[in-house]
Amino acid sequence: MERSAHGFARGGLTACTLLLALLVGLLLPACARAASRAVVLDIDGAIGPAVADYVVRELRDLDRSDVRLVILRLNTPGGLDSSMREIIRAMLASPIPVAVYVAPSGARAASAGTYIAYASAVAAMAPGTNLGAATPIRIGGMPQLPSPTPEKPVEQKPGDKSGNAAEPADTETRKSVNDAVAYIRGLAELHGRNADWAEDAVRRSVSIPSSEALKLKVIDVIADDVADLIRKIDGRTVVVNGRPQRLATAGLEVAMLKPDWRTELLAVITNPNVAFMLLLVGVYGLIFEFLSPGAVAPGVIGAISLLVALFALNMLPINYAGAALVLLGIGLMVAEVHIGAFGAIGVGGIAAFLIGAIMMFPSGVPGGQLALPVLATATLVTATFFLLVLSLLLRSRRRPIVTGEAALLGARGEIVGWDGDEGRVRVWGEIWRTRAAKPLQKGTPVRVIGRDGLVLVVEPV
Repeated sequence: MERSAHGFARGGLTACTLLLALLVGLLLPACARAASRAVVLDIDGAIGPAVADYVVRELRDLDRSDVRLVILRLNTPGGLDSSMREIIRAMLASPIPVAVYVAPSGARAASAGTYIAYASAVAAMAPGTNLGAATPIRIGGMPQLPSPTPEKPVEQKPGDKSGNAAEPADTETRKSVNDAVAYIRGLAELHGRNADWAEDAVRRSVSIPSSEALKLKVIDVIADDVADLIRKIDGRTVVVNGRPQRLATAGLEVAMLKPDWRTELLAVITNPNVAFMLLLVGVYGLIFEFLSPGAVAPGVIGAISLLVALFALNMLPINYAGAALVLLGIGLMVAEVHIGAFGAIGVGGIAAFLIGAIMMFPSGVPGGQLALPVLATATLVTATFFLLVLSLLLRSRRRPIVTGEAALLGARGEIVGWDGDEGRVRVWGEIWRTRAAKPLQKGTPVRVIGRDGLVLVVEPV
C-alpha cells in the first residue's frame, strides 16, 4: 500500500515536472519574440521643439525588455540648439542602444544633425548622403568666422588639422564656437570617433559624403537600408549609457513609430509662420472685443489664439526687441485710428510692425524664420485692419443718431398746410401733425425742436 502511494507521488511529481517544462518551453520563445524588435523613429526636417518632444517621449516610454535597438532615421538641415541638446541628453541616458542612420540616399545630417550623429552609439549613413556644416548660428545672424587674407596667411601648427580656421574676432561668436567645439569633441571621444574632423565641421563648416566619412572614422558603417544596417552592426561593441555593450541585432523585427497627434499639433503651432499669425489673430480679436463689448466671439477666439501663440513663442528662439516693435507698431496704428487721419503715426506704426516682424525670428536657423509671403500679407492685413476697418467703425459711432425720437430733433421739413393752432409738416417724406408758437404758411421751411406724442413742435428756419 505504501509502495503504491509512493509510486503515485513519484508519478504525480514527474507529470508536474513535465508540465512545467512544457510551459517554460512555450513561454521562452514567446518572450524571445517579444524582445526582438528594432524601433525606427523618423526625423525628416528641421530639428525643433516638436521633434525633440517626439524623440524624448519615445525613448522614455520604450520597454527595455521589448526593444533591443532604436534607430533614428535622420534627414535634417539642422535646427535649434536647445532642441538638439534635449535629444542628445535623452540618447545618452537611454538604456537601449540608439543608432543614427542618415537616410535615404540624398539625405543629409547638417548642423544639429551632425551633433546627433556623433552622440549615437552607432553612426551610419546610406550611400549618397552627407553630414557636416556644424557651425553654430546666433540669434540675429551667422557668427563671423574671418578667413585669412592673402596678405596675412594663418600659420598652421604641427598636428593642427583645422587648416586655415582663424579665431572669430567677435567675443560672443568666439564663445559660442568654442563651446560647440568642446561639446562635439566630447561626444566624439565618448564613442571613439574622429574629433579633429568634428572640430573642422564646427570651425570651418566642412561637410563630407558617406564614403569619406567612413574612411575618416566619422561614422561606423554604410548601409543600404535599415535591414542592412541591422545585419552589419550585429556583434559590434558600443557604449550605451556610459557602459560597453555588445549588440545582438540578428533577426530583429523592425517596427516604425510615427509621430502621434500631439507631435503633429506641436509641429504646426511651433512653426514661426503659424505662431506669428496666431499672435496677430489674438491681438485683433481682443482689440475688436474691447471696441465692441458683447460681441463675445472675437474675444474668445482672440484669447485662445493669443495663449496658444505665447506657448509656441516660448518654445522658439525669438528676438524680444522685434516682438516689442511689433506691439509698438500695432499700438501706433490704434492711436492713428483714434486720431482719425492717415498721418505720420500710422506710417510709423506700419514701419515699426514690418521691422519688428523681420527682427522677431532669427535668420539662418533652418525652419526658424518667417516666410516672405507671410510677412508681406501680415503687414498688409494689419495695416488695412487698423487704418481702414477700425477707422470706419469708430467714425460710424461718431455720426448723429438717424432713427428714433432723438433723430427727429433738428430734422428739417416743410409745412404742407395749417388750420387754427395746428398744421401738417413733411419730415423725411412723412406727414406729421405739428404745432408752432404762431401760425405758419404753407411751404414754410421749419426745424423740429420737440415732440409731444405724435405731434411735432417746430419753428420756422
